[in-house]
Amino acid sequence: MQITTLWRRLGLAVAVSGALAGCGKDTTQGTAQPAEDRAQAEHSAAAQPPLDKDAQAQVNAIAADLHKHVAVLASDKFQGRAPATEGESLTVDYLAEQFRAAGMEPGTVDAQGEPSWFQQVPVVEMQIESTPLEIAGGDFSKSLQPLSDMVAFTQRQTDSSALENSELVFVGYGIVAPENDWNDYAGLDMSGKTAVILVNDPGYATQDKALFNGNAMTYYGRWSYKFEEAARQGADGAIIIHETGAAGYPWEVVSGSWSGAQISLAAEDKNRDRVAVEAWMTGDAAQEVFQAAGLDLAREMEAAKTRGFKPKSLGLSASVRLENELRTSDSRNVVARLPGSKYPDEAVIYTAHWDHLGVNKNAAGEDHIFNGAVDNATGTAGLLAMAQQLSEQQAQPERSILFVAVTAEESGLLGSKYYAANPVVPLEKTVAGINFDAMGVLGPMRDVVVVGYGNSELEEQLEEAAKQQGRYLAPEGHPERGYFYRSDHFSLAKKGVPMLYFDSGTDSFQHGREWAQEKGEEYTAQAYHKPGDEYDPEWNLKGAAMDLQLGLELGLDLANSRTWPNWYEGNEFRAIRDASSDSRN
Repeated sequence: MQITTLWRRLGLAVAVSGALAGCGKDTTQGTAQPAEDRAQAEHSAAAQPPLDKDAQAQVNAIAADLHKHVAVLASDKFQGRAPATEGESLTVDYLAEQFRAAGMEPGTVDAQGEPSWFQQVPVVEMQIESTPLEIAGGDFSKSLQPLSDMVAFTQRQTDSSALENSELVFVGYGIVAPENDWNDYAGLDMSGKTAVILVNDPGYATQDKALFNGNAMTYYGRWSYKFEEAARQGADGAIIIHETGAAGYPWEVVSGSWSGAQISLAAEDKNRDRVAVEAWMTGDAAQEVFQAAGLDLAREMEAAKTRGFKPKSLGLSASVRLENELRTSDSRNVVARLPGSKYPDEAVIYTAHWDHLGVNKNAAGEDHIFNGAVDNATGTAGLLAMAQQLSEQQAQPERSILFVAVTAEESGLLGSKYYAANPVVPLEKTVAGINFDAMGVLGPMRDVVVVGYGNSELEEQLEEAAKQQGRYLAPEGHPERGYFYRSDHFSLAKKGVPMLYFDSGTDSFQHGREWAQEKGEEYTAQAYHKPGDEYDPEWNLKGAAMDLQLGLELGLDLANSRTWPNWYEGNEFRAIRDASSDSRN
């Protein structure tokens, strides 16, 4: 594929906090100053980071490695790196080859107990063909068309799945949260019914800091939770109403992500406990459906913000049929290891997902390859670049360092979920981890944006390292988008392992904040989860290299210490981590 004229004109495509970085609590537990306050103090700073000669040489070397690896991983030859495809084979073989060349060891063993670079991840790939979603009731009949009006899919690993005249019930945000005295399904028997659900959560909708987590999305706001809760309630189906602002991405991201092959972890019960049909509909389609039900969507959305909301039948039914072509196979996590000299059974872990969306023939235009250059060839290349840097260290770290390039993040964090359930190093012996996903390509930034800001003691170490680069920590610009729950660190975090996920921010050393924010929003609108996410040799990857430099420093500090970092008091993962310390002693 040729580099598009659009990205040549823009100069760079970028993944920055406003586009791809994520969500965290706005808390005073961390030590960082607010981004805007620090930015004011930095206006007179130099246009380049204050790195000494050795640090700058390392940044240049890492940036060169990033260019080399991203150009390969995001090439058309790799066909968008979809799991269980030829693109996967090319990708994982390349990663293993590069880790070997960097002097790493295979990080796991195969079925015969022999050293291996690959952790087998059993998956089921489904090519799903959907009929239109038929909405009917009274004198109303409407066919919502796949891609333009709705997308429908299923987690059930069966040849077909369907809704047949399933009663539509508006359940607000579809949340059951006893700790918040909130139950959108109160008094409902959902058998034979399909839930119609709003995206995000009431805290975002009201901007009330006392409700859920205010503007910052909680896990209750994630689409994955909403489908899971509908299943727990016994529903036949679940349909989420898309809103670009509340979701954090346009409709094209939804249609592009859910219209190609879908991947799920192989399950003994074939996921029969999931709803028969999971779906999204556009805001325009929802307006029409609610109007046909004699309801005003805006008024019902307002009612759904309040505690004590009552679910409401729409007096309409939904019918749709999915025909599924199933293929069972093993995808692969790639695991590389630098063994520790004193405590090889303990490990610091670096993660990044190697997969993207592959080839989608339903994509608009002539380009059907989703190359995923920023998301996440950059982070995957970052693992290779860090491994190369570690190979050049004179002293071997005392604890082991583990690189895990995981599969199927785009399908719901499946590779990291599988690793967390089947860790190479027991989780109680996993010191901490750092995740890299969609790294910045706009050059050095003053701010280091922490996804899930204010959650763990790791931030204190990160802040000290960032100061040496003339940088400062900042919370993310769009906590309402819930990015803390959207990358692979979350799979390990919810098992108690302290995980950091940080990225270059939007305060450019050279061009300032407004320029970087504009480029980030252009990336989200034009390239995120679209064929336009392609490699550009003109990218300035020195900012990403500085982020990796921070990751290296933190990882080595942890690997050469006896510390066991933890989550801050009050964090939901603290109790799990505390319990795991008993098994270490």
